[in-house]
This record gives sequence, structure tokens and C-alpha cells, in this order.
Amino acid sequence: MTTFSTSRQFAAQPSAVFAAIRDADKLASWWGPAGFSNRFEVFEFRPGGRWVFTMIGPDGTPYANESVFTTLVEDRNVVIDHVCAPFFQLSISLEPIAGGTLLRWDQAFADAKVAEQVRHIVEPANEQNLDRLNAVLNAPSIAGR
Repeated sequence: MTTFSTSRQFAAQPSAVFAAIRDADKLASWWGPAGFSNRFEVFEFRPGGRWVFTMIGPDGTPYANESVFTTLVEDRNVVIDHVCAPFFQLSISLEPIAGGTLLRWDQAFADAKVAEQVRHIVEPANEQNLDRLNAVLNAPSIAGR
């Protein structure tokens, strides 16, 4: 097993971070590396629910993805099994801290060889994911405009 782990502190409460994952429109706006967009075909945010989507690269290349939400603990934890290649499990943990949330992002690949083949993509992409999440969390709300 090879796990790529990162963490980030956000100046938003765990409920706001969880909402940015639970809400399909918000999730689509930040999921993936810089320059990518998303088209969700199925988004069943519940334990056992399917998440079928296409990530579209900056050059227009589509990347099909399918995952299953295995664990959802409101404002605390989301675990996703990516059920198409490359196979991995992603655990996103949210911990309340003074002034916000500590998010832990652990992406575990059962096949160490596959993990090494994608390491050069996954490590920077995970950081870019969290950069994009931070931008969503810091965006002025529509109600506040």
C-alpha cells in the first residue's frame, strides 16, 4: 500500500468545508488539478452512493472517473473508493481547530507500482485540489453580494 498524504488549514469551519464537498456544484468547481473542469453524470452523496463524472483537462481531453462514497460523517470525514483505474481510496478528514479546520487528505493505492507510476501527477494535483478548495471557501457568498 502506498499513501499520498497532505494536510491544509482552512479559515472555514468544518461544516463549510463539508458543504463544499457535499454540494455537487461547489465540488465540481474545485475538484481536480488547476485548469480542469468537471461534468457530473451521477452524484449520489450517501454511503454506497455512486459518483460518475468526467474531468476535462485544460486541453479539452476528457478523463472518465467513477467512485463510490463509502463513508460519510457530517463535518468530519469523507471516504471515496475510486473504482476505475487507477484504483485508490481517498479519505478526507476534517478536524476543528482554532480559527477553522485542519483537513487531512490521504490517497491510498493498493498497488505500489501504480502509485509510483502516478506519483508525479498525484502529489502536485492533490495540492492544487486543496488550493482550489481554498479559493471556493474564500469566495464571497452570493447572499453577501
